[in-house]
Amino acid sequence: MTAIPDTRPKMRGARFLQSRGMRRFFRHKLAVLGLAMITLIAVACIVGPWLLPHDMLDIDIRGRFSPPLTDTYLFGTDEMGRDLAARLFMAGRVSLMVGVAAMVLSTVVGTVIGLLAGHFGGALSTALMRFTDAFLCFPQIFLLLALAAFLEPDAMMITIIIALTSWMEIARIVAAEIRSLRERDFVTAARVSGASHAWIMFRELLPNAAGPIIVAATLTVARAILIEAYVSFLGYGIQPPLPSWGNMLNNAQQYLDSAPWLAIVPGVAITLAVTSFNFIGDGLRDALDARSDMP
Repeated sequence: MTAIPDTRPKMRGARFLQSRGMRRFFRHKLAVLGLAMITLIAVACIVGPWLLPHDMLDIDIRGRFSPPLTDTYLFGTDEMGRDLAARLFMAGRVSLMVGVAAMVLSTVVGTVIGLLAGHFGGALSTALMRFTDAFLCFPQIFLLLALAAFLEPDAMMITIIIALTSWMEIARIVAAEIRSLRERDFVTAARVSGASHAWIMFRELLPNAAGPIIVAATLTVARAILIEAYVSFLGYGIQPPLPSWGNMLNNAQQYLDSAPWLAIVPGVAITLAVTSFNFIGDGLRDALDARSDMP
């Protein structure tokens, strides 16, 4: 019996670490800079509060509005005399956790919907894509604010709300990628051999669509962090005393003239985190692009 040749393309997402794509990624200077910056921010947020002499809830009324590098206050103090660095690092934990968790949830939902629509086609694909388009018709920020106004805005709920309003782009990307793959020879060979729909979707199609999914997921983290900051800044997101970069900006807006560092410090943190994730996404897109498969 003649064996069916393996005509599957290289799984660019699953084999990324073993491919030339890794070398291309590390030749992308901005991507490497973004990766280094995100690593530095994550390490600072994880270990920073343990290394600082003050807790984020310690209040020193006599030290209110101390500027950065005053005494033992790295970034100064806020309107209640609390250590701004301690609050920034704890807020970073919350904002990064929300961004990563929202990315995971939205990627799972979008991938499943896009996979089903792209593989089966027909009426199911039409129904799923029209359902996706219906969500896209609503401005995301207004939908977020409406949901946050009626639900308890803790970290878990904000994560779920952001995920439920961020999966549509991933679903469309996955559906388009799966439609381009389902007629390839390796999928036809799997059908002829009697493989089930689940096997074809999760063992044949999904690994070969991993590249665009990885890129979209990376960019989703940046968007989720920005959305959480925006919603918290408006007062509908993470609520005090739990800090986030967004509600730190909200608290700082009335002190812009007298203590501008209260807004500058979390603003710079948001900018660096979002920009770094975007740089990483750009580097992954170039590294996983089949057209750039060169030494």
